[in-house]
Amino acid sequence: MNVTFSLAGLEEAAALAALHNSVAEDLTRRFGHGFWSSLGSERGVIAGMRHARVTVARVGGKADQGEIIGNLRLQTKKPWAIDVSYFTPAKKPIYVTGMAVLPSMQRKGIGRALVAEAVRQVRDWPADAIRLDAFNADAGAGGFYRKCGFREVASVVYRNDPLLYFELVLQG
Repeated sequence: MNVTFSLAGLEEAAALAALHNSVAEDLTRRFGHGFWSSLGSERGVIAGMRHARVTVARVGGKADQGEIIGNLRLQTKKPWAIDVSYFTPAKKPIYVTGMAVLPSMQRKGIGRALVAEAVRQVRDWPADAIRLDAFNADAGAGGFYRKCGFREVASVVYRNDPLLYFELVLQG
């Protein structure tokens, strides 16, 4: 499968909201209603893009064409649910604040490819660590991030949400 990556533009906000909603609906169908069930909007996607770099994965075309099948959002600003005291000290950490892969495209290496692309981008940023939180529930992605080489650094509850903190410290 030929997967290409590019930075998302504001004109793709509707497609990104549809991707998020497809994932939320799939998780809700499989695991019941939970904190993963909230639906997104085009306006919400645009607001999230103001302070983040959103990479999209596509099939069926060049880097700026084809169906969006996944995305990953990176930002320099620490998300509200992250407590930095649990992480390895880093001069310039980058935070993953969202990731989604179309349910029909999951388990085909798209998520791993997005993480590899994120690592490449973060090295070029330049930054020295990638941090994120994931829901600590059946619908969470903790196992996926472990398989991608992230190290779990804490299990916390923030505003009644059970979270796992993960980091990937980048060496030279």
